[in-house]
Amino acid sequence: MMMMEKKRDDDVNVIENNNEEEPNFSDLEDFIDDITDDVLLPEIYQKKPREQDGFDSVIVVDNIPKVGAPRIEKLKSVLKDKFLTYGKFIGEPYYALDEQGLTKGYVFIEYETSEQASDALKGLNGLKLDRQHVLAVNLFKDIKNFTTMSDEFEPLSPQPYVDRGNLKSWLLNEECQDQYSVLYEEGMKTGIYWNGKAEPLLVKEREHWTESVVVWSPLGTYLATFHKQGLALWGGPEFGQINKFAHEGVSLIDFSPNEKYLVTFSPQYAASNDQQAIILWDLRTGVKKRCFHADQEQIVWPVFKWAHDDKYFARVINETLSIYETPSFMLLDKKSIKVNGIKSFSMSPSDNILAYWVTGSKDAPARVSLIDLPSKKEVRGKNFFNVNECKMYWQKSGNYLCVKVDRFIKLKKKEIDPESKITQKTYYNFEIFSMREKQIPIDSLELQGNVIAFAWEPVGNKFAIIHGEGEGPSYSVSFYGVKLGSSITLLKKFENKQCNNIFWSPTGQFVVLAGLRNNYSCLDFIDTSDFTITNSNEHFMVTDVEWDPTGRYVVTAVSWWVHKVDNAYWICSFQGKLLQKNKQ
Repeated sequence: MMMMEKKRDDDVNVIENNNEEEPNFSDLEDFIDDITDDVLLPEIYQKKPREQDGFDSVIVVDNIPKVGAPRIEKLKSVLKDKFLTYGKFIGEPYYALDEQGLTKGYVFIEYETSEQASDALKGLNGLKLDRQHVLAVNLFKDIKNFTTMSDEFEPLSPQPYVDRGNLKSWLLNEECQDQYSVLYEEGMKTGIYWNGKAEPLLVKEREHWTESVVVWSPLGTYLATFHKQGLALWGGPEFGQINKFAHEGVSLIDFSPNEKYLVTFSPQYAASNDQQAIILWDLRTGVKKRCFHADQEQIVWPVFKWAHDDKYFARVINETLSIYETPSFMLLDKKSIKVNGIKSFSMSPSDNILAYWVTGSKDAPARVSLIDLPSKKEVRGKNFFNVNECKMYWQKSGNYLCVKVDRFIKLKKKEIDPESKITQKTYYNFEIFSMREKQIPIDSLELQGNVIAFAWEPVGNKFAIIHGEGEGPSYSVSFYGVKLGSSITLLKKFENKQCNNIFWSPTGQFVVLAGLRNNYSCLDFIDTSDFTITNSNEHFMVTDVEWDPTGRYVVTAVSWWVHKVDNAYWICSFQGKLLQKNKQ
C-alpha cells in the first residue's frame, strides 16, 4: 500500500508541474566549460579528420617536361612506369595544365601508404629523365615547410653512429679458421661454427632463426635469414641484425657480386601479377631501387645476371634483352635490344662483356654473340648449324668462355634402328673462346656420347668433362688443357668412374669427382698437377659437396631436405683425408 500511495503522489506532482513554466537548462552567464569534446566523446574524436591526414602519402614531382596534347600521354606512361615501381596509386596522378593545355612542369601522385611515398622520394629524387630534366621529388607535407624556412643557416645535427661491429671479424681468427652455418633439428635450429681442428666450435646458435634456409652473401659479409614478413641480414662478431627488407612471402634471393645490391622474389606477389614480385634493394640503406613483374610459372632464378662490378644487370623476356645500369636502375641507353630467337645469356665474371645465343631457322644459323658494355657492340660471334641446345660456361677468372653446342646429324635410312626409330644422332662441340687473346680466337673440341657435366678450373687453364654412353652408373672423365697459341690438349682420361658432378677447388689444381643423390655415393680426390688420385671415399647417400673459400677443406653432407635419415656432414682435407664426422 505504501508503494501505491507514493506512485499516486508522483503522478499528481507531474500533473502540477505540467501546468507550471518549463525549467531553464541554460548555463549561467559566468559559467566556464572546462571539459573538451574529445574528453566527452573520445572514440568519435579519434576518427575526426585532420588537416594533415593523407599528406604523408602524397608526393610532388617537379621538373617534368612541359608538353602538350600530342606527347602528354607518352609522358604519363613513362612517369607512371617509374613511380609504380614503389607502390600502387590512389586514383590517377594529377598533372596541372596551363591555358594552352601544356603541363606546368609538376605532378601530384598519391600512394596507398606513406612508406611507399618515402621510397619513391629516396629512389627517384634526382633522377635524370633526359638531358634537360632532372626530377625533384618532395613529400607534399614538406612543401609548406619549404615556404616558411628561415633565411638563417642551421647546420644539421649529426646522426648518432651505430656500431655494427667488424663485419669481417672472422678474418682476424688467430687459428686461421673459417666459419660455416648449419641448419639442424629439422630446420628448427641454426648454428654458426668455427672449423676447429678436432671438432666444430660454436660461435652462435639460435632457435627459429629462419623459417626456411640461410644464405651467405658472396663475400661472406652477411648471413641472410628468411621470414614471412621478409628478409633479415646479420653480421659482425655477435651476428647482430644489420638490416631487414620487408617483402612478404620472399622465397628466393640473389646478391650482386660486390654485395651492393640485393634481389628478392615473392611467389605470392607473382601469383597476383603484382609489380612487387621482384624487388631490387640497396643493400646498405635498405631502400627499394626498382620493382618488376614476374611470371611465376616461367621464373628461372636468378632472374637477373650481374656484371662483375655491379654496374650492370640484365634479363631476357619475350625475346628482348634488357640491360640496366646502376645506380639509376634504368635501361642502358633507355632502350632494350630485340633479339629474335634469343634463348639464354651470361655475364663475364671479370669484364663487362655479355654473351648470348640465338636459335637457328631455315634462313639463318644459330649464333653465339659477345657484346661489350656499355657500347652494346659485338666483339666476337660464331654461327652454328643443326643446333639443339647451347650452354655457356665462364671460367671464374674470365680468361675463357666455353660454349657447349648440342648438335645433330640426320641419319640415313639404312642407319635408322627400326625399334627405336631415332632419325638423328646427337654429338657435342665445345667451343673455347680465349678472351685474353687478340680478336678472341676460338678452338673446338668434339665429343660423341652423353655429356653429364662440364666444369672449368677456377684459376688455371684446365677443364673437365664427364661423358660416356648409356645412362651410367660408370662414365669417363676427361681433363683438357688450353694454352695460348695452341689447340686444346687431352691431359688425362679416367675410365669407369661412378660420378656425375665435378667440384674444383676455388684455388684450382685439386678437384673432387662425386656421385651425388644416387646409390653409389663415391668421392674421388684428384691432384691435377700430375693427376694422382690422392684419396677415394664413400659417403652413403651424399647429397651435397662444398669447398671452403680457401680451398683447404671439403664438406660432404647428407641433407635432411633430401633424406630423413643418416643426416650428417663430414669435413675432409683438400687431399681427401677425413678429419671430422658430425651428426645433427
